Amino acid sequence: MDIIISNSSGKPIYEQIIAQIKNMILSGELKQGQPLPSMRLLAKELRISVITTKRAYEDLERDGFITTIVGKGSFVSETNTELVKEERLRRLEEYLQKAADCAKMSGIKLEELYEIMEMIYKED
Repeated sequence: MDIIISNSSGKPIYEQIIAQIKNMILSGELKQGQPLPSMRLLAKELRISVITTKRAYEDLERDGFITTIVGKGSFVSETNTELVKEERLRRLEEYLQKAADCAKMSGIKLEELYEIMEMIYKED
């Protein structure tokens, strides 16, 4: 599993791990039931504390992305369509916020933004 940690990102390391694993699950790179590296192995590979990987795994489990079975390890949870949809909607809202901010700064009216969005959405 390729996780890249940036010391200059300003985000805590455990949040970087969470975001990257979520992305891998949502993109289908990590499949339902697929095992994740043990907390110790991931910590060793990333050269970070086991406490950091433990926190990331605990948060991923709390959010329903992974399941941990004592003595067996952590696995990608069964696909929860509502959870996936909610996560995708949250990301979409972030992108649309950036688009709206850009439109405002550029003096683009809301109606024009709607038109652009409609054209983009209807393209195949």
